[in-house]
Amino acid sequence: MAETIRLDPYWWEAVAPPDPTHEPIAPTCDVAIVGAGYTGLSAARVLASAGLSVQVFDKQRAGEGASTRNGGILSGNLRLGLGDAIHKFGYQKAVALYREGMYAREYLAHVIRENGIECDFQMTGRFTGALNLEDFDKMAREADLLSQHIGIPAQAVQKADLPDETGSTAYSGALIRPDIGLFHPAKFHAGLLDLATGAGAVIHGETAVQGIKRAGRRFTVATARGTVSARHVVMATNGYTDASDTWLRRRLVPVTSRIVVTEELSDNLMNHLMPKRRAMGENRNLYRYFRPSPDGKRIMLGSREPPLTRNPHAAAEHVRRGMVEIFPELADVPITHSWNGYVAFSREELPHIFEHDGIHYACSYCGSGTVWAHWLGTKVAMRILKKSEGRSALDFGAPRAIPFYEGRPWFLPAAMAWYGIKDRRKERQPR
Repeated sequence: MAETIRLDPYWWEAVAPPDPTHEPIAPTCDVAIVGAGYTGLSAARVLASAGLSVQVFDKQRAGEGASTRNGGILSGNLRLGLGDAIHKFGYQKAVALYREGMYAREYLAHVIRENGIECDFQMTGRFTGALNLEDFDKMAREADLLSQHIGIPAQAVQKADLPDETGSTAYSGALIRPDIGLFHPAKFHAGLLDLATGAGAVIHGETAVQGIKRAGRRFTVATARGTVSARHVVMATNGYTDASDTWLRRRLVPVTSRIVVTEELSDNLMNHLMPKRRAMGENRNLYRYFRPSPDGKRIMLGSREPPLTRNPHAAAEHVRRGMVEIFPELADVPITHSWNGYVAFSREELPHIFEHDGIHYACSYCGSGTVWAHWLGTKVAMRILKKSEGRSALDFGAPRAIPFYEGRPWFLPAAMAWYGIKDRRKERQPR
């Protein structure tokens, strides 16, 4: 069975990243953007629409990284629940962070609808399963906080009522949030790319940036195909940051996420396992997220890839076993696709927007980049345009550097083993 698994993203069957056109690189521009994913293209669209000359550089094909490899769940999630955020940051800051997530989701939906981007966008809501009764009690308190203080009509679903939501018996209850949806990530990227180029931005795929130097009020950007002088630079590389920016690389940890996709399932089985066709997840430390395919015929599940696994088929089998833990009915169902991609975490485990040495940064989406990348890319553009809309509750300054770290996450195997132990403890608690 392993030999039949396709190792390119399922999404690419509808829209693959475009081959580069290799247009000439202009020697000067107003803004040079490094990274042609959601962050870079969102910034490029706004800046080019305002009349600035914009060039976007990517070492791969445009969108070949996380923007067309993610699961397509539009969460705009924060690692901290609202209750924990209030405890850590205080009420006013925590509410500002959560409201910004709400605005980011609403703005993404607006851009999709306003511009007619055909990307299978659906407001399905999200189911998050609790591994034990203690976690479910915390989820119920979280639902109350979200409803009272953010205006999100979240609700806690007790175990007895779970069959209305899922055929899985793995959970002690769940949190339902109606404000979260699904889309086709590659189709959305293609639509965003069209908007950016239609506004006048020039995209240079397969054109790696090799270094950036400040020269007075301008920047010299060295690329594999020539050098550019720019008034502004935007770094939009997140989990794909390389040695061209060693300063940022010491602050971001790339973590590999892998997705598997089942073959088409019967309507009866889909209606049993995912009757409401929602986005789904669970409250593990080693998070697993799952969803129906856009046509509602397959189940797609993603989780963190074991850091020492080098064989993609073995990694796919590891993720498939996790899927079977949730849905034992899928034990003999073949997997048709499996692929991986990088998400990025900082020490703070929060998205960041900031400026360092004159360069604008948006990064550290912590696995929720479908919403945050689009939002913070737009915010960066507004900052360059000196618009008040560039303000963000996520402006915490630069992420802290990680001691003894230069870009190779040597500590991940131990960290993931520890998180796995914590998850197994959760599973052994009363359900």
